[in-house]
Amino acid sequence: MAGEPPVDVVCLGESMVTFLPSRPGRLADVPAFERAIGGAESNVACALAAAGHRTRWVGRVGEDGFGDHLVETIGGYGVDVTAVDRDPRRPTGVYFRTAADRATDAHEVVYYRAGSAASAMSPATVPYETLSDARVLHLTGITAALSDDCLALMRALTAPRDDRPLVSFDVNCRPGLWRDGPATAGPVLLELARGADLVFVGADEAEQAWGLTGPAAIRAALPEPAVLVVKGGADGATVYERTGAGGGMGGPAGAGTSARTDAGDDSVVYVPAPRVDVVAAVGAGDAFAAGFLSATLRGLDATARLRHGHLLAAAALTVPGDLATPPRRAHADRLAALDPTAWGTLQLGPGWTGDDQEGRTP
Repeated sequence: MAGEPPVDVVCLGESMVTFLPSRPGRLADVPAFERAIGGAESNVACALAAAGHRTRWVGRVGEDGFGDHLVETIGGYGVDVTAVDRDPRRPTGVYFRTAADRATDAHEVVYYRAGSAASAMSPATVPYETLSDARVLHLTGITAALSDDCLALMRALTAPRDDRPLVSFDVNCRPGLWRDGPATAGPVLLELARGADLVFVGADEAEQAWGLTGPAAIRAALPEPAVLVVKGGADGATVYERTGAGGGMGGPAGAGTSARTDAGDDSVVYVPAPRVDVVAAVGAGDAFAAGFLSATLRGLDATARLRHGHLLAAAALTVPGDLATPPRRAHADRLAALDPTAWGTLQLGPGWTGDDQEGRTP
């Protein structure tokens, strides 16, 4: 905004109040819940702010206590929340989840977000000047599923224009949010991804939404983004980067210390994930995006960007909730600079982000 230093990253999307169970078991059997916050885009904003970047969250919440809690909590991470709109007629979304692993069928998640304040976001309700003064605009496919107005907003933000920042898009395919599941989600998410500069997609999401298997097939279907990151969870991640793109931020294209090949005009770098003693499989995708974006803003090479993504994902995996305190930058930089053998034996558990922890190497 006028007179202020440029914002590093603006994140736009719905944040909700999350209720975490006091003990394992079915939702029907859990006697009490602890209030927290959840939302892919605000998670990224909070993680980046904690890592020392200037971030802004743009969203819409109700004029209710839950909305107050979200704005105050996200602002407490150092995120600029001045562009969050308050809706006097629609409520703030909430959801409940069980303590089991969300990556398996042994879990329950119940959303109360239909007709939420965030679903009223549209090109008319989100002033472009709240987004365009950033180096990066981070979006996810979740927003497109909330309403027709939200989809129109996403199409407007991924359309070509001279004054737009670098657009980062995390596919975040959630079939349950879409009217006809993958049949509706797939074509829309592919359209939006093709309009972005930097795309994150899980290998499992690509297979579910588009029927594509393997990073090379995904890149063939998504040649437009300058940078494509295909995440394989514990199997690691691969980045396809158009030669000379430098992550879209003017940084180095990135000669890595991990497996690297060249496919057409792409530089291709794969980095394995460290072993992690998982506490809860939640928030890792958002944290990975934050780590990769942080390293991109710093102009680091492709291997370092992937490693910082893995490290922030590991921070999220080793705490119970969606948000974790990231390691200090110097700590993360030391781990990201390990030689390939040391990186390959790295194992991270609860508490590893503390200054006196360097991970474990068997």
